Amino acid sequence: MRDFTLDDAGDLFEIFGDDETMENCEPAYDFEKVHNFLQDFCIDRHGALAAEQKISGKVIGYILFHEFDAGVYEIGWIFNRAYWRQGYAYESCKALLDDAFAVKNAHKIFAEAIDGVKSVGLMKKLGMRLEGIQRAQALDNAGNWADLYLYGILKEDWEACR
Repeated sequence: MRDFTLDDAGDLFEIFGDDETMENCEPAYDFEKVHNFLQDFCIDRHGALAAEQKISGKVIGYILFHEFDAGVYEIGWIFNRAYWRQGYAYESCKALLDDAFAVKNAHKIFAEAIDGVKSVGLMKKLGMRLEGIQRAQALDNAGNWADLYLYGILKEDWEACR
């Protein structure tokens, strides 16, 4: 994982410009929106990290990770569909959790998603626990109300899993 650069616009567009990848997030972005988001949020505000494949140097994932409140971090991820189900999201997010708890002395890390299958499966694999389901809380891309799943992991839970 590393900070984003403007050179990542094409790789990020492959992720954010794909309808299937963005199905449970928001409508797919056009290239201009990706470029602006990359500059404003990812680079200027340091709002996310790039998950780079070691072998190719290609950015295959976007990982939101920021301190939401003192000692409490939010994590989220969107990966290139061509790299789904290969362990990249788990490996990247697990490394961030480990760093946050061991180095940053985080108290808690949380995530939320309307995808109750793939995203929730990864949250569980990361050791996160269900903290709540907000019924019909968010609109999906089709304009339907969707449940919002809230998961979290405390430092003591992380320590017990090690």
